[in-house]
Amino acid sequence: QVQLVESGGGLVQAGGSLRLSCAASGRTFSSHAMGWFRQAPGKDREFVAAISWSAGRTSYAAAVKGRFTIPGDNAQNTVYLQMNSLKTEDTAVYYCAANGLSHGSVKAYDYWGQGTQVTVSA
Repeated sequence: QVQLVESGGGLVQAGGSLRLSCAASGRTFSSHAMGWFRQAPGKDREFVAAISWSAGRTSYAAAVKGRFTIPGDNAQNTVYLQMNSLKTEDTAVYYCAANGLSHGSVKAYDYWGQGTQVTVSA
């Protein structure tokens, strides 16, 4: 059974940093993408960042490019989201996703974590 377990969310002031972790178990995802999405209250779930180890490729939403990075450890089946220079508009529940056939689409991913809350205060 595939499980994605996220951790690292919390409350931080604007301008601060947080690092989210997502540990996958049950299978490996070296051939497809692992990614992060977020959902703010009243809004649709949106793409944040993704990585494809086999292709050596990462991608980022325009809103986070230059502030967020998505390092990962393929051997450990773990992906991170390093979030710097956080803004109040980054406040959302952040979800880890795996086995994506493409990077940016919610529908492209087969597995999802339970989500972790990130709150950025002014």
